Amino acid sequence: MDGVPRVPEQRRPGSPAESAALRFSVLGPVRAWRDDEPVSTGSPQQRALLAALLLREGRTATAAELIDALWGEEPPQQALAAVRTYASRLRKVLDAGVLVSESGGYAVRGLGEGALDLAAAQELAAEAEKARNTGDLCHAREVLDRALSLWDGETLAGVPGPYAEAQRVRLEEWRLQLLESRLDMDLEQGCHAEAVSELTALTAAHPLRERLRELLMLALYRSGRQAEALAVYADTRRLLADELGVDPRPDLQELQQRILRADPGLAEPSAPVAESVVVPVRPAQLPATVPDFTGRSSFVRELGEVLASASGAEGRVMAVSALAGIGGVGKTTLAVHVAHEARPAFPDGQLYVDLQGAGARAAEPETVLGSFLRALGTADSAIPDSLEERAALYRSVLDGRRVLVLLDNARDAAQVRPLLPGTPGCAALVTSRVRMVGLAGAHLIDLDVMSPDEALALFTKIVGEERVASEREAALDVVGACGFLPLAIRIAASRLAARRTWTVSVLAAKLADERRRLDELQAGDLAVKATFELGYGQLEPAQARAFRLLGLADGPDISLAAAAAVLDLPLEDTEDLLESLVDTSLLESAAPGRYRFHDLVRLYARACAERDEQPPGEREAALSRLLDFYLATAAGVYAIERPGDRLVDGLEPTAHPGLAFTDGSAALDWLYTEASPLLAAVRQAAGTDRLRRGVDLLWAAKDLAESGANCHQYETTARAMCVATRDGGDTRAEGRARTTLTNALLVSGRIQQAAEQADLAMSLAEASHDATAASWVANDRGLISLHQGRYADGRTFLEQAIEGYRAAGNRAGEALSLSNLSRAHLGMGNVEKAVAIAHYGLAAHLDIGRTMRLANGHFTLGIALTQADRYNEALSQFADALHIFEEHRQRLWQGTTNFRIAEVHLAARRHANAAQYAEQALALGCIGGDRMRGNVLALLGRALSALGQVDRARACWSDALALYEQCSAPEAHDVRSLLSATHAA
Repeated sequence: MDGVPRVPEQRRPGSPAESAALRFSVLGPVRAWRDDEPVSTGSPQQRALLAALLLREGRTATAAELIDALWGEEPPQQALAAVRTYASRLRKVLDAGVLVSESGGYAVRGLGEGALDLAAAQELAAEAEKARNTGDLCHAREVLDRALSLWDGETLAGVPGPYAEAQRVRLEEWRLQLLESRLDMDLEQGCHAEAVSELTALTAAHPLRERLRELLMLALYRSGRQAEALAVYADTRRLLADELGVDPRPDLQELQQRILRADPGLAEPSAPVAESVVVPVRPAQLPATVPDFTGRSSFVRELGEVLASASGAEGRVMAVSALAGIGGVGKTTLAVHVAHEARPAFPDGQLYVDLQGAGARAAEPETVLGSFLRALGTADSAIPDSLEERAALYRSVLDGRRVLVLLDNARDAAQVRPLLPGTPGCAALVTSRVRMVGLAGAHLIDLDVMSPDEALALFTKIVGEERVASEREAALDVVGACGFLPLAIRIAASRLAARRTWTVSVLAAKLADERRRLDELQAGDLAVKATFELGYGQLEPAQARAFRLLGLADGPDISLAAAAAVLDLPLEDTEDLLESLVDTSLLESAAPGRYRFHDLVRLYARACAERDEQPPGEREAALSRLLDFYLATAAGVYAIERPGDRLVDGLEPTAHPGLAFTDGSAALDWLYTEASPLLAAVRQAAGTDRLRRGVDLLWAAKDLAESGANCHQYETTARAMCVATRDGGDTRAEGRARTTLTNALLVSGRIQQAAEQADLAMSLAEASHDATAASWVANDRGLISLHQGRYADGRTFLEQAIEGYRAAGNRAGEALSLSNLSRAHLGMGNVEKAVAIAHYGLAAHLDIGRTMRLANGHFTLGIALTQADRYNEALSQFADALHIFEEHRQRLWQGTTNFRIAEVHLAARRHANAAQYAEQALALGCIGGDRMRGNVLALLGRALSALGQVDRARACWSDALALYEQCSAPEAHDVRSLLSATHAA
């Protein structure tokens, strides 16, 4: 639909005199207010008169017109007297001069700007149309949302008469046109996943409206759900034939054919996405270029030509990898410099990421894609989970844009491939220590050390022409000692520039005895190590200690507070030291309050720690302080999130107090920000005396397993700790490690694996007399039994958990298991008992306070009430749970709650609502992995089938069956029956 629809048959009012005190609404019940106080509008017929006058926007309505409007062809005998009575009553409650008599009729005059909600909606619609015509889709969509929000239920609700009925139809049509226009803009902006849920509900409510069907088909196709998109067409064609005896309109038929052909033009919007004030859709992530960039002119020219070819009219995607060479050779500096020069050719933005390829744990492509998609304006809820889906969405978002992507410090071609754009107009610069020979179509450049002239020019720019001119030979000795390696030259020159009393000769003399084999770079690490030694040797003792100890931590970066723990220093002193290391280029400032090493500098710092740190035990002590910091802080976050939970009392003691939070939001901010460094500290505890604390840290940070964003990393760490504790012969620690792995497997829906780990964890907990772990494992075994349909066993395990929690005084754990116990009774058919137990569980949660686990109490009570056919009560409980899960950023639990809400609506035969909430569950993801996704798809299929959308229902069931078969889920049988039944029909 082109532009924004205008309200049908409406003329714009003139410029009436102001009467700001009065406001009227017709987009819903006919109401009036004076200074926000309601004004009585009388009987239904009196409201009908007022509505007829308001909708004429100041024009006079004759008495005959008003009689016809209120009663049509059969007016009462006293119709004229009634009209006059209604007018008289209205005149008394309205301001003087508002309702006027004129030429034997009446009119409403003198209303202030925005006094009528319909007029306000018209103005907003006109503003949206103007914004859309100028390409500002974000503003147009925002304004249309404001216009649509003015509707408050049915237009002219409860107003009788033929005129009101005609106006209801007219204004409802206009509202739907505005809604279609806004949804069209949603799709143009790439919000496909969000639109599917709303369109599913709308097509159910308006099954014969082909434009909505067309938008739904497009949204599904762009969300990677081609089979469902085609099924929508099949459902529409059958419905139109059955109801109206016609075929779908040509636009809908053409869209079906384009989907069948996988027309590339459907992959992305035809219009460019306008920049949003709120969402950064034109990223500018390039690091700052150095002001003293020197040399490399041939490479700058060559790379510039490659980028120009990619961004031109006949553009092509080009990945440039060789910026390959040893660490410190200037790959990043060159790439950033070239990227900045090429910015005008890529007006839609520049993306940057450090892939940490030379480190032990390179960045995961799916994590990088998530960051890129957010920077390009994609909402979190629209970002899929899998690497393949994220890569596909990333390429779709970039289609039609001219964006430069700088992938710094790549590990190998496999890491890079998912991050490359897929369409002309974009380009990728890749830097790596290895040549990207496996990257098809890449333009490879091998970057060597600088020439002597370039090296001397760089040194001179940093130190200053005056100091170098008189000691040219000494300067040549310095850059020669640096092996003409840019990073080494920069470090040495920066130190000299900071010491005005030194001469170049003094620096050259200091370097004379250092290893001088940088021109024989057979082993890059050895050469880089010799280079870094130059800067390290010039550090003050406190700086050198900080450099050594901070390099011991495995995380991708480190916060100021964590660094203070490592160094055992106050925050202020730590910050001074770290900033001084940043000045020497031995440390990078990743963000305010966060620091990171270049990967090779980190390796060198560790080598220095092994060689120089005295006493040797200080290395272990530094890592112990870091682990204490993380454990103490994570335990504090856990306690804030779960007051009354005694798990923290059973954790290993710590010597460092960690951070203290009073605000739950700030505590969660810390946990999710520190996820990667924290889990790295856990893994680093393997094989050391810190093993038990590492496992307990993993346990205290269990929210990371359920948040959705860190599930995979958490599970990988849990598996590593299971191996480490088993190899270390620590029974208690192994039991707790397997407890964390059980939880991670439950979240991902791998029930059989979770059962195996839970059995091991219980045996280990009993052998080590670890009552804390035993209670948690018993609860998890209960949940596993429920998933497996073994409800009596589930009840036994959950009662065991309740007994253990109660003995330990763990009220939160007891409340949680009590709520879960209700589900066991549901499975055994004891519905009323299940409801009663769920009420007890919720009451126990409420006694503790408003915590994240209170949501579980509402959630399980909602399930029990659903089984008891108490649907409205169930929806109320689920709404409370959803609000708390949203507040605590538990995305997977949000999705699971939406699924349960969809179940309620399906049971209550509100099929459109069921489909809408099921779509929201699919967009968010659910606890339970692929099996749970299969459940959502199966439910969505049932809802769609009840709505008459049989082909789309079959597509959902087919997808569900594939997921069930992958995980050998028993639900596969039911879905096969549904598919067979529709085949037979």
